Amino acid sequence: MAEKKVIPGTGGDHYVPYEERTGKESAVFFTRDLSAEGLLKIYGRISEVLDGRVAVKLHTGEKNGPNIIPRDWVKMLMEKKLPDGTIIETNSYYEGDRDTTEKHRETLQVNGWTFAAVDIMDADGTVTFPVKNGKWFTEMSMGKTLAEYDSLLALTHFKGHSKGGFGGSNKNIGIGCADGRVGKAMIHTTPGQNDQWDISDEEFMERMTESTKAVTDYFGKKAAYINVMRNMSVSCDCEGIHAAPVVTPNVGICASLDILALDQACVDIVYAMKEEEHHDLVERMESRHGLRQLSYMKELGMGNDRYTLVDIDNNDKVISLKDAVENLVPFDAGNP
Repeated sequence: MAEKKVIPGTGGDHYVPYEERTGKESAVFFTRDLSAEGLLKIYGRISEVLDGRVAVKLHTGEKNGPNIIPRDWVKMLMEKKLPDGTIIETNSYYEGDRDTTEKHRETLQVNGWTFAAVDIMDADGTVTFPVKNGKWFTEMSMGKTLAEYDSLLALTHFKGHSKGGFGGSNKNIGIGCADGRVGKAMIHTTPGQNDQWDISDEEFMERMTESTKAVTDYFGKKAAYINVMRNMSVSCDCEGIHAAPVVTPNVGICASLDILALDQACVDIVYAMKEEEHHDLVERMESRHGLRQLSYMKELGMGNDRYTLVDIDNNDKVISLKDAVENLVPFDAGNP
């Protein structure tokens, strides 16, 4: 197995406070309403860019995963706002419940994703998207049918991740749109290696982010992003029933037209929590050098890491991170 090396100077294990950042600010909308109604409400703030054939990128999860976005929330959103929308996915790279199209279809049934069309985009091949100004790639292999959509909604369960540190919109798109055999291998594995996971931490963040950039460049201004900060285990939904127990409080839902501002705001909200509330999730982000996702998105010009946090529950008042994490109710494992 190749020796894993950290790329010097990129600081994926180092959190950059807001006051040390530079550049413009983007709007990030915020609601504490963790419900189908809350999702509908915040969707209305970023929906104006979505038209034509809309792809809804979800992580639909391994069988019986306890932490995925509730199906009834997504069902209401699709029925009321996106009746012609399509949930999009690709097969997984690792062996599990979704590494073949046949097993993936069965898992979709088990997990209740039966109320809308679900397109497993790499079921019948791949398409290549260019990667502009990438360090690792000039192109990325995606699920074949991704090119058939006019606009993209990334509807993401924000949580930890065993490889990426955290999974926000960047991970949902970069890994989730790359096809299961070629694109995901390009991100995870050095050519010629037998080890599926031999890429070093910060290089992995950069490869994943370049994959995301290929998608966001393709859709341009026809892309919008929602992160649901609920049931935030340190584990991804790809771990299903084996996910680590949730110990971080639920927060709310954030949305933006700027993918970097959104993921950055969610990370900032986690860091703004009390030590006992965020310890496990912060440790997961830093130990995996996951914060490199954010700095590399900025280097690639994918958005702003400064933003205004707009509280849509309170007449669009601009609030602080402290306001966002006041009076959080500890996660109740008995009532997820």
